[in-house]
Amino acid sequence: MAIDYKSAGVDVEAGYEAVKLMKQYVKKTYNDNVLGDLGSFGGFYALGDGDDADCLVAGTDGVGTKLKYAFVLDKHDTIGIDAVAMCVNDIVCQGAKPLIFLDYIALDKLVPEKVATIVKGVSQGCFESGCALIGGETAEMPGFYSKGEYDIAGFAVGIVKKNKIINGKTIKKGDKLIGLASSGVHSNGYSLVRKLFGEDKEALNTYNATLGCTPAEVVLTPTKLYVKTVLNIIEKFEIKGIAHITGGGFIENIPRIIPKGLGVKIDRTSYALPKLFVALQEIAGISDEKMYNTFNMGIGMVMAVSPEIQDDVVRELEKLGEKAYVIGEVVEGSGVTI
Repeated sequence: MAIDYKSAGVDVEAGYEAVKLMKQYVKKTYNDNVLGDLGSFGGFYALGDGDDADCLVAGTDGVGTKLKYAFVLDKHDTIGIDAVAMCVNDIVCQGAKPLIFLDYIALDKLVPEKVATIVKGVSQGCFESGCALIGGETAEMPGFYSKGEYDIAGFAVGIVKKNKIINGKTIKKGDKLIGLASSGVHSNGYSLVRKLFGEDKEALNTYNATLGCTPAEVVLTPTKLYVKTVLNIIEKFEIKGIAHITGGGFIENIPRIIPKGLGVKIDRTSYALPKLFVALQEIAGISDEKMYNTFNMGIGMVMAVSPEIQDDVVRELEKLGEKAYVIGEVVEGSGVTI
């Protein structure tokens, strides 16, 4: 029997409904400085009225059930990078430069060495993103978390000029989609990953022929940080829209930057699917569509550009150390065709 995200315990439809229901309460708090709406990759707050006014862009996120593998494998030095990446990768999609980051760590019992190791990862993620770790909260909550377990979340704020905001509004039919390679599963889809690879330490350290390594070697690979790459590329080229491929995969995230009346067509032959996703699909026995609606499928960030500059952008991305591919184009219609 196929094992998909819903059978693993995650109901994405319920998530959509929750957002729909909460909007009425969120909007009650808005004032004239708030720009945009829920559904963007970051929240906007203008600091002035002019087109060249500064805007703060904020994002918050956690690491999700990827944490279970940190507990099982007793490895805590990279999970903080994930917490940072999930926030700063979102706000840089809007063209914003991350300025500050705060973390929140809650655990059953405060073990100083463990917390320091977690924060070391947070610090590394902030350093690589060019933002300052200016504070946070560590909450000891005995009896609330299982022994040895914890949760971590983060909050980032960046800045961008109002007239430099990247929001996808100028995207049109024929524009090309450039995909930047991911470092692995990143930090989404782990409720399903855990069903497929399991949580037994011995099994995780057993060689998997399709993977070409053990699951333990890949399940804690930290989320790739795209901040410096994006900030470099938007200085040189007109990037019309940027999508961070997180929960919901291609199917949910790419349409967030595409104007109404348009869709996208993905060319799956444009890049080699990483072995990790081949192995996950073999075990799960689920359709391509469900895979692309759950995982990043080897692409962590997608940029929309005019066809005239696609090759130049790819070359520049490669100079910056990224693996980049033209993975599709904008077409009439709606949604994502895989």
